[in-house]
Amino acid sequence: MKKKYAGALAILMMAFCSFESPEPPVKYPYQNAALPVEKRVADLLSRMTVAEKIKQLDMYSGHEVANMKGHESVSYSDSARIAIGTEGIGSVHDLYPLTSDISNQIQRFAVEHTRLGIPVLFIEEGLHGYSGLGSTTFPIPLALAGAWDTTLVHQTGRIIATEMRAHGVAMVLGPVLCLPRDPRWGRVEETYGEDPYLAAANGVAMVKGLQGNKVSDADAVLAEPKHFAVHGIPEAGSNTAPVNMGEREARSSFLYVFEKAVKEGGALGMMAAYSELDGIPCVDNKWLLKDVLRKEWGFKGFVLSDLGAIKMSMVNHRVAANTADALTQTLTAGLDMQFYDFSHAELMSAIKKALATKQLSMAELDRAVGDILRVKFMLGLFEHPYVDESLIKKVFHTEVSRAVALKAAREGISLLKNDNALLPLNSNMRSLAVIGPLATSTYLGGYANTDGKGVAILDALKQKAGSDMKIEYEAGYSTQNKSVETQSEDLQKAVDLVNHSDVAVVVLGEDINEVGEGKDRSNLDLNARQTRLIEALQKTGKPIAVVLFNGRPLCINFVAKNIPAIVESWFLGEAGGWAIADVLLGKVNPSGKLPMTFPRSTGQIPYYYDHKPTSRHVYVDQDTSALFAFGHGLSYTSFAYSGLTVSPGTIPVNGTVNVGVTVKNTGKVEGTEVVQLYIRDVISSVTTPVKSLKGFSRITLKPGESGKVQFKLSTEELKIWNRQMKHVVEPGEFKIMIGSSSEDIRLRGSFSVK
Repeated sequence: MKKKYAGALAILMMAFCSFESPEPPVKYPYQNAALPVEKRVADLLSRMTVAEKIKQLDMYSGHEVANMKGHESVSYSDSARIAIGTEGIGSVHDLYPLTSDISNQIQRFAVEHTRLGIPVLFIEEGLHGYSGLGSTTFPIPLALAGAWDTTLVHQTGRIIATEMRAHGVAMVLGPVLCLPRDPRWGRVEETYGEDPYLAAANGVAMVKGLQGNKVSDADAVLAEPKHFAVHGIPEAGSNTAPVNMGEREARSSFLYVFEKAVKEGGALGMMAAYSELDGIPCVDNKWLLKDVLRKEWGFKGFVLSDLGAIKMSMVNHRVAANTADALTQTLTAGLDMQFYDFSHAELMSAIKKALATKQLSMAELDRAVGDILRVKFMLGLFEHPYVDESLIKKVFHTEVSRAVALKAAREGISLLKNDNALLPLNSNMRSLAVIGPLATSTYLGGYANTDGKGVAILDALKQKAGSDMKIEYEAGYSTQNKSVETQSEDLQKAVDLVNHSDVAVVVLGEDINEVGEGKDRSNLDLNARQTRLIEALQKTGKPIAVVLFNGRPLCINFVAKNIPAIVESWFLGEAGGWAIADVLLGKVNPSGKLPMTFPRSTGQIPYYYDHKPTSRHVYVDQDTSALFAFGHGLSYTSFAYSGLTVSPGTIPVNGTVNVGVTVKNTGKVEGTEVVQLYIRDVISSVTTPVKSLKGFSRITLKPGESGKVQFKLSTEELKIWNRQMKHVVEPGEFKIMIGSSSEDIRLRGSFSVK
């Protein structure tokens, strides 16, 4: 299947990678594509006025340059002429043009009617699909991570980029590479889970998918990892709250993911976080933006503020006295472009004031402007500012892209519990009760187009099950504030339906008002109405399967203890209902694994598997273990592990260890297992996690079939930040653990570094 999709995607990309216009005539050196980019940047900077430079640091919104209808722009507006003027502008966001003619017309004015012809950079959202209306919408990143399939993530990135660039959009605000160690944080759904290695692998795959072979190609966009940095563990799980963490831990986990995206993925964008890190706002943090990002990692792109984050330095963090001070601090620290922080006039006057008073040097202004110009040159916007207007019809929401969305949805589903093999629903089950308002939800997940719709679980089950199974639905509760009597009637109807059915599928989880950016939670329990519902249904004694429809781990102790089957679906995008129905009906064998730990209670948070040895969750009032472990996920078949090989047994500090294991399908149906490799540094100069993921591999086997899984573990993955804050491999013993989850370890071995 992978080869089929990859081949089709390759043909699609090659066929439609074309730009509309011929290269403009060369008048100045910066217009000469044959010159090195740095020479072009220097030449263009030398010709720019201060006002022209400042406008490159600015972001405009869609309503300032186009006629908008809700989320989308429907036509070009003459207001673009006023906004762009003769000096040009840096970027436009929140445009979402329905046709590329709109972006082309805006771009045409910028290129042909400004003094220097600097093109506009169109920037939009696209965490799991371009956020324009009608795009292909994939599962949320957390569900993509649950597939443990970086090839699939890369494919989704290619499709997102192709659909975006066909609209003239050349930069995406993503991927989110935060490590969400506090699931109360509302943005958990946007991430690739709690583990540095898994998040980095998916982050690199997505960045490479988005940026393609060359960012100047017509099927590539600039990737912009966010939120830099250490944003995923804010105080109390509250978005934008302070982060208090030492440099060693930051480098070992949170920064590691971004480093991989830059060094291996080649990311050319970066978004600075709202939050403060150890007392310094990230937008003002020279150590982050210059010393680490640029000097250590060799980052060649530009850094964008998160929306309003520069202004927060003045209004919230209180480290800047005024606008000029705030802008001086952030530009000097290494930031390049504002994100709706200040009005255009205020930005212009404040930077001019800072230059006049010598707060801000011209060298720093030129550095920031140069970073933005460099990216525009690399994107090929000077040579090919316009896009082929026929491209959208050819590449938008194609049969191939829809097939990848369905495949991703199927792979992202995790089977958490399946007592007595209740699932899949078999032919002996003639009547099915589907319960819960979320069973009718068409929600795609956060940062998708709000007018887009997925397939509801109820509708998909009715269509997939056919005439052999009678499927009836009751909500069981209302999301509206109805009377107590009405709520009781709704509950009783659900109980009666379950009593008269062979089996029930109950969909529980999070309403859209409970999850997403700015929707942090104080606890992770199911809400009172859902709790009342599942407790009442459980008393019927009928077999029940719970499907979770959510964007973060939840505390579902009653469900885990009393309900025989639990399916974690997350928010699966446009094809989610089909994928869930396929799994419930046995048309697809689930293979997903949890990318995050499920805690038993909010009191256990933060609870992540790769914790330090003294990080104990021992309480007098509850079990100390996780409810469901990181990496957990069952199958409709079973797998046996054997024949672990670790060679050589001793390696030098620059060596490689080859780890092999045999996996056998010991069940009755074909299935896919995700084999996971963990290590433990036995003795080290600084404390290290009890176990750390360092490899994973999907293997598909027929009943009775065996296969060999091989890992190559380089010493790069054994490095730690020692007491002298040096990144080194320390000699000693390393334990190897191979298993089906972070807790389900099947085989153990070891090797030594000398």
